[in-house]
Amino acid sequence: MRILYVVAEAVPFIKVGGLADVAYGLPRALRAMGHDVRVILPRYRAINGSAYGLRSLCPPFPVPVGLTGETRVVEAQISEAHGVPTYFIWDEYYFGRDRVYGYPDDPQRFVFFCRAVLSFIRHIDWQPDILHGNDWHTGFLFLWLATAGRWDRFYRPIATVFTIHNMAYQGITGDALLAFGGIHEHVERLEVEPPGHVNWLARGIAHADAVNTVSPRYAQEILTSEFGFGLEPLLQCRVDRLFGILNGLDYEAWDPQSDPALVARFDVETLERRAENKRAAQQAFGLSICEEIPLLAFIGRLIEQKGVDLLLEAAELMFARGVQVIILGEGMPDYEMAFAEWPARFPGQAGVQIGFDENLARLLYGGADVFLMPSKFEPCGLGQMIAMRYGALPLVRPVGGLADTVRDVAREDGTGFVFTPFTQEAFLAALNRVLDFFRNPTAWRAIQRRAMAQDFSWAASARAYEDLYRQAIAWHNP
Repeated sequence: MRILYVVAEAVPFIKVGGLADVAYGLPRALRAMGHDVRVILPRYRAINGSAYGLRSLCPPFPVPVGLTGETRVVEAQISEAHGVPTYFIWDEYYFGRDRVYGYPDDPQRFVFFCRAVLSFIRHIDWQPDILHGNDWHTGFLFLWLATAGRWDRFYRPIATVFTIHNMAYQGITGDALLAFGGIHEHVERLEVEPPGHVNWLARGIAHADAVNTVSPRYAQEILTSEFGFGLEPLLQCRVDRLFGILNGLDYEAWDPQSDPALVARFDVETLERRAENKRAAQQAFGLSICEEIPLLAFIGRLIEQKGVDLLLEAAELMFARGVQVIILGEGMPDYEMAFAEWPARFPGQAGVQIGFDENLARLLYGGADVFLMPSKFEPCGLGQMIAMRYGALPLVRPVGGLADTVRDVAREDGTGFVFTPFTQEAFLAALNRVLDFFRNPTAWRAIQRRAMAQDFSWAASARAYEDLYRQAIAWHNP
């Protein structure tokens, strides 16, 4: 199959969150299965073109803007640095900025990107069988193909798949952007859209041939008011086209036997070497160096979704249990300030770095005893998969992909510690269980081995996407 994978960010070029990791791993796995997969994203100013061999692909081409025949001329570039042809759309006004997201005109930027994608595939005369868009940034594609595109012989045969990575981000904006994107005809407002507005996540859900989320549990959760963020009525209407496919993990990129960021590399048979990584992590964050003290690590965004309120609320009682905790991440300023106070409040026990550091993150995966992920909701999550691959046992809530990947140690095949409900009491009770197992090195090592033996590689997930693409084609071209 010819598959165009449309996304706002992708490793190794630029990364804000887990979406970028998926945009790296899934296309590679599909290409290994023999499919003609190509990725396309904006060419942000922050992308180092020389590092990835970016080159101009074709002469600049026009992109229609609005309904009056106006166009903007953009440039297309290509990189094949990691084995998958990756296209980039360059426009100085929309993408020559310091960040990927966070601008007031983000909806307009990504509508323009989508319009450029549609022009680009016609310009290079390559017609995909499947257009696979990701999150609200690509929602315009599905509306345009369902309206203006249905009259065009080039676009009409293209089947579509829309992946929801996080329901919390929906891209709601004024409906004047419909005209900006070249939607000529009247577009009936969806019931879940506020009057005078368009919801680009909802548009992807409403108009794609098939919709999926990034874990089976999350596909069920978003049908409820607790996790649907107001779009559950629309999702319930499309439940026959809604699927859950667990994200995979790139086992070449995440391998404790070869990871250069680790002080000591190891595998399931040489777990004793992890102690060197633990000592290095303790030293790097100014903690007391002691192998017998349980080291807990949180790596991720400091936002409400990730359950950081619970860590702040439980701090006094958590540290009173004699543990060490390292926080590595950035996010909401209030959370950043609150965590930044921890090293002074809990000297020798708390280490905090605001900001992300890839090498430090890898060292923590390879040295921490416990990986903290007390999320309020979690569509999939890659952190817990990486942690288990590196022998750090996850402490999680059973939501979304966390429920699909972590089994509680109460089971014989347990791989981590699961707590519910989302309360300080439940979290601390789970921490008590962690400490009980940690005091028994034989039992702890057995759980580590089970966790490291889990297979979260992309192979199975890619086969599921292959089946989903075939189903989307059958629905689109019956």
